[in-house]
Amino acid sequence: MRIRLAYPILLCLFLASCATEENNIIDEQDTKLEEVLRSASPDQTLSFFEQPSSTDFVSIPQDPKNPITVEKVKLGKLLYHETGLAIDPKQEISKGNFSCASCHFAGAGFQAGRAQGIGEGGVGFGINGEGREKGSLYPDNMVDVQPIRTPTAMNGAYQVNQLWNGQFGATGLNTGTEAMWKEGTPIATNHLGYEGLEIQAIAGLGVHRLGVTPELLDSLGYTELFDRAFPEIHESERYTKEFAGLAIAAYERTILSNQAPFQQWLKGNQNAMTEKEKVGAILFFDEAKCFRCHTGPALNSMEFHGIGLMGLFMCEEDEILMSTPTSSANLGRGGFTGRPEDMYKFKVPQLYNLADSPFYGHGSNFTSIRDIIDYKNKAVPQNPIVMESQLSGFEPLNLSDSEIDAITHFLTHSLRDDNLDRYVPERVLSGNCFPNNDPLSSSQLGCN
Repeated sequence: MRIRLAYPILLCLFLASCATEENNIIDEQDTKLEEVLRSASPDQTLSFFEQPSSTDFVSIPQDPKNPITVEKVKLGKLLYHETGLAIDPKQEISKGNFSCASCHFAGAGFQAGRAQGIGEGGVGFGINGEGREKGSLYPDNMVDVQPIRTPTAMNGAYQVNQLWNGQFGATGLNTGTEAMWKEGTPIATNHLGYEGLEIQAIAGLGVHRLGVTPELLDSLGYTELFDRAFPEIHESERYTKEFAGLAIAAYERTILSNQAPFQQWLKGNQNAMTEKEKVGAILFFDEAKCFRCHTGPALNSMEFHGIGLMGLFMCEEDEILMSTPTSSANLGRGGFTGRPEDMYKFKVPQLYNLADSPFYGHGSNFTSIRDIIDYKNKAVPQNPIVMESQLSGFEPLNLSDSEIDAITHFLTHSLRDDNLDRYVPERVLSGNCFPNNDPLSSSQLGCN
């Protein structure tokens, strides 16, 4: 009997020993991660990297000229997805068929689901936006596309100036660039004096031919929501693209990846990340020095760097339209400022939910997170157009394959908020399908 009893006792002792050893490893990793995070933080706190709740308006960075309110967010959430605003397309066939969300939707981390987003003139959606293509009735030069990778609308609250070249926004880095705000161009919207998200939303409504008129808003049922969101604005000025854009921007400021595992870990849940993810995070914030550019709550910065990436016109993954080497967007910050030292330098992007849309870099030339980390590790520029003098923040990291794997794991899993559908309305007031409302999209999205 004693011998028989010894086996379960020994087994329990063995398992307890293994569990204790594993817990010690995890505890050591948590301690190390906290240590490197504090070292990487300007104020030596973990809270420097934390994102607030999407309803904690006081803690979300906002434009003083456009304070966030519940009413604005409710209105903006609907307008952002409302295909009924598409009343001024180049061809009648696209009327009521596209929205802001056509190129920035939740399933793709609020980016496009293909290398180049397509608004007006596009048909289809596929499973996650990868199936959207140019409609056969549209000439190439009439399709609404961007000459550069569609930036995410998520975590935009942490970017005072918007787009890869930072051209939108009257404050921040654009103070003193007023000479570049040319009348008759979308950049002239900067003269309204708002920050980047607000300017981008207002300008975007015009650029993408989304209409806002008192008659349209009344017919769709939005008038009362505008009244609640902007009661201080006289009715003669209230129902315009400016205030529609302000509502959309208020909503976009609440689109935060605050449920990602890394965010949960920062708030005290040490089980939110796996051992491998923690190893990757420690490398990210220590030896790999990724945090020097990617920092703060969104792991981004308002810096511009040249790392020699290909432009979108060089992408081979999708059919690319209206993107050329001379497109100003492909010149980076220099395409906006005109300064030689700014050429081919692009704004440091945020890093959350990269796994939701497999195109990386401003030119969509990488299709895996690991590949672009490996590119940065080797630091050999791929774009022959970019001169060595334009490179910055780009030097070999000397990481091993296993270290690259660990960082990839951290970016792929720890930084992915898998519940972005909470930012999507159940329906829009027009009753239309969204993010697209063309017949093929409606069928693929199950709207008809």
